[in-house]
Amino acid sequence: MLSPLSLVRTEAVPAAAIRLTVSRDQIQEVMCPAITEVIDAVLAQGIGPAGPLYTHHFRVDPDRFDFEVAVPISGPLQAVGRVVATETPAADRVARVIYTGPYEGLEAAWGDFMGLIGEAGHQPGPNAWESYLTDPADTPNPADHRTELNRPIL
Repeated sequence: MLSPLSLVRTEAVPAAAIRLTVSRDQIQEVMCPAITEVIDAVLAQGIGPAGPLYTHHFRVDPDRFDFEVAVPISGPLQAVGRVVATETPAADRVARVIYTGPYEGLEAAWGDFMGLIGEAGHQPGPNAWESYLTDPADTPNPADHRTELNRPIL
């Protein structure tokens, strides 16, 4: 289920991230270790997480994912291992919806979201990001997971 489409402005916020470039079939095997590594780094430094975990996709390609797994932080990050400083995406016009449901439904949700963007007469930008608003540890029912989908508008 998608919320109604809204247009928002986003500001850059300091974050810690690991950037990955993998084929679609590798996503499952690289996501969890990257999430753990980022969270462990910010917890060890006492700077986060200061907001929801997100993935920022630099290029939207059906076969290859060029993205970062990231989390907002409350202070300067000392790079450790693969974890480096970055910022949340900033843009003057961002199309946004909230998807409620299991993570397995995200691909279809993105397709529906892109349809809403087109129906509203907007041209999407080259990147996109999703913020995971619920923690599966705190919200065990996948039907209740909430994910914010964002796409800059040209």
